[in-house]
Amino acid sequence: MTAIDVRPAVASDAAFIRRTLEASWGATMVAVHGELIDAATQSVLIARDAEHRRVGLLTYRAEPSDVAWEIVSLDATTPGVGVGTALISALRSQARQSGVQRLWLVTTNDNTDALRFYQRRGFDLAALHRDAVTVARRLKPAIPQLSNGIPLRHELVLDMRP
Repeated sequence: MTAIDVRPAVASDAAFIRRTLEASWGATMVAVHGELIDAATQSVLIARDAEHRRVGLLTYRAEPSDVAWEIVSLDATTPGVGVGTALISALRSQARQSGVQRLWLVTTNDNTDALRFYQRRGFDLAALHRDAVTVARRLKPAIPQLSNGIPLRHELVLDMRP
């Protein structure tokens, strides 16, 4: 397993953040729970490998009460080497130090890899929002109708206590 270092983003990470989000999401804008969020303008953690190459990022935002943080996006440019796990672990640690009581995120019904990944790291299914992706498509028409042969229609909320 490759050693992964995680740190907050700095100004020189901006191009990597934009490029990674655009490659994964088609844009920096993410349509979720009825709103468009510019993931590039949120708080960002950067993952680097042993050679200090950027290999992933996690974007998140605090709720107004600051007792919960929402993970907006998680991307590993080098999959299968612990990048996502390192990013989640770093966010959990930061959340505990900040007194945050809940970490949460939204994924979609087709994303079985994400469901498996997050549940293995302590997240639990908290809610199902039927046909929420249909609504999100009005905000971001590029969202596909099918993914992995599964109709893309519902948002699933997962959460954990840090």
